[in-house]
Amino acid sequence: MKIIAVIPARYASTRFPAKLMQDLGGKSVILRTYEAALATELFNDVFVVTDSELIFDEIQKSGGKAIMSQKEHESGSDRIAEAVEHMAVDVVVNVQGDEPFIDQKPLEQLIEVFKQDIEKKVDLASLMFEIKEKEEIDNPNNVKVIVDQQGFALYFSRSVIPYPRAENVGVRYMKHIGIYAFRKEALMDFYRLPMLSLEASEKLEQLRYLEYGKRIRMVETQHGSIGIDTPEDLEKARNILKIM
Repeated sequence: MKIIAVIPARYASTRFPAKLMQDLGGKSVILRTYEAALATELFNDVFVVTDSELIFDEIQKSGGKAIMSQKEHESGSDRIAEAVEHMAVDVVVNVQGDEPFIDQKPLEQLIEVFKQDIEKKVDLASLMFEIKEKEEIDNPNNVKVIVDQQGFALYFSRSVIPYPRAENVGVRYMKHIGIYAFRKEALMDFYRLPMLSLEASEKLEQLRYLEYGKRIRMVETQHGSIGIDTPEDLEKARNILKIM
C-alpha cells in the first residue's frame, strides 16, 4: 500500500492572512509542518500543494517537494485531489498546513485503519479528541463531531453538538482534528462532485463526503493538535517552541 502525505497550503486566510508564512522560531509555519510530516517517516512521499509562489519557493529552497495548483479551489480536498489525480497511490493523508506540531502516534492510528480495513468499508479516516471546557466546546473555531457506535462520523459542526438539553447523560464533546487519510478513490469522487448545502453552510469540506454517503471512520486520540487559526494561536505556538 503506497501512502503519501499532502499538505494543502493556501496563502489567503479569512481569520489570519498569510499565517503559513509567519515566523515560528526562525522558520515559517508551513516549513515546520512539512518537516514534521517528513520526520514521522510514515510516508512514501510528502508534498506541499499551494496556490502561492511564496509558499512554493519556501518549500523548494529548503529541499522539499512542492506542487503549484493549476486551478482555484474551494477546499483542501479539492487542492489535494488535483495534485494526486495522476499519481499511483492508495492512501493520501491530508496534513493541515497550520498544524506544525504533528505527532507521529495519531498518524500511525489513521494509517492502521486502512491496514485493518480488509473489506474496504472505510472511505476516509480522521481524528478527534475529547474537550471538556465550556469555552472550548462553544468556540466555533473548534469543529465538533458526533459518531455512531462503530466510530463512523454522523455529523460535523461549528455549533455545539449534541445540544445539551439534558445534563448528566454521559455525553462527550469531541473536537475534530483536521487531519484526514483518504482512499484515493474517495478523494477523486469528492473532487468531481459539487458542493451541497451543508458544506456551503458550515464551510466544512468533510460534510460533502457525508452528504454523498462516504463513510468517515473517526479515531479517538489523546494527542490534541495545536492549530494556528489566529495571531493568538501563533503566540501560543511560539511559547511552546521555547520549552520544547
